[in-house]
Amino acid sequence: MIEIDLTVNGIPRRVGVEPATTLLEVLRESLLLTGAKEGCGVGECGTCMVLADGDPVPSCLVLAADAAGRAIETIEGLAADGVPGAVQAAFVEAAALQCGFCTPGMIVTAEALLRANPQPTPAEVRQALAGVLCRCGSYPKVLEAVALAAARKEEP
Repeated sequence: MIEIDLTVNGIPRRVGVEPATTLLEVLRESLLLTGAKEGCGVGECGTCMVLADGDPVPSCLVLAADAAGRAIETIEGLAADGVPGAVQAAFVEAAALQCGFCTPGMIVTAEALLRANPQPTPAEVRQALAGVLCRCGSYPKVLEAVALAAARKEEP
């Protein structure tokens, strides 16, 4: 077992991990942050998406040891003092969720997109979210939610 240091949702953390432990396992099992889900375990569905140094990454493919020293943000870290972030609130308002399994991955990925590009086109939103699969088919509502969040982030 090795000890690694990383920052999760702004909080410095030290965790012991085995060499093959994934970041997703650390988040869910060691830190009890269960927003990121394991959908496929091979990085194709996007339900485990988190931000690593601001970039969306499938946490099921990232070895915990490779996350050492990085800033990790999860769906839980996007809320401030229990108040949902702009993207989270827009997803609720636009009813951009059905079963909710893909929702954390969608929101985290949309957050990264809007940080990098505050006014994306619908095509840019679709491209950014292409790696997060929704089996319920709520994509039209997701696009609506991202547009709503972008409009709200633009407001003073």
